[in-house]
Amino acid sequence: MNGGILHPESLVLGASGTVGFGVVGALLEAGSPVLALGRDGPRMQALAEHFSEEPALSLMTSGCIQDDQDAAALVATLRKRKRPLRAVFASLGSRPESGRLLDRPSRSLSDKLQRDLIPHLAAARHLLPLLAESNETAHYILIGGPHAERGWAGYGHASVSASALRMLAQVLHEEALALGVRVQMLSVDHPISTPANACNACAEWPSALAVGRCAVSLLSCHEAPKPIVSYNAARAQPPLSTLFSDYPPARAHG
Repeated sequence: MNGGILHPESLVLGASGTVGFGVVGALLEAGSPVLALGRDGPRMQALAEHFSEEPALSLMTSGCIQDDQDAAALVATLRKRKRPLRAVFASLGSRPESGRLLDRPSRSLSDKLQRDLIPHLAAARHLLPLLAESNETAHYILIGGPHAERGWAGYGHASVSASALRMLAQVLHEEALALGVRVQMLSVDHPISTPANACNACAEWPSALAVGRCAVSLLSCHEAPKPIVSYNAARAQPPLSTLFSDYPPARAHG
């Protein structure tokens, strides 16, 4: 809230993950109130400590969204907050496990889709109608990884699930038009550079904050929305203005 104005929040699903952390930072940097949802644990605690001086950040710890019941419970909680929702950023998924498709039972692929695809569908089914109640253009942005268009050698299960998520984003984009919600996927074509992999990272690998900035830039894009938007370093620069004209800029986060 600033000057008595209750600005709409942006919800970050998977805020305790690497990309989720970057999206939270980019939203605060752009002047958006943030509700960060993630598993309770060391990573969520680190998020809270890193942004401890940000009054615009609210944290919500919860188990993973796995099905419609979990997503419906989340929406019920959001309604009790009585805070308008401007956007949802979904960075959900399990760690990739190595192994050939031909060497593992078919159940392994079914389990991977259950962990990485179904939670996205469940979340979208319940959050899109909530976003549709907004008086302004609302956004639902999924974050996709680098192996959706070409198979990742030795990680076939992750490639199939990433490709399925890409198609899900395209279908949701079309179906959500009638609701007045813009559904888009930010496709990140390289791994994320982190302190843990810095010694092996290539120069073109983006940081989590850069990915977050690129995702947040979609909120103020005036072009006709495309279902799939590729990561672009030019759109990953610090914002020149905040999302709300009367909102003071947040501290920059590296």
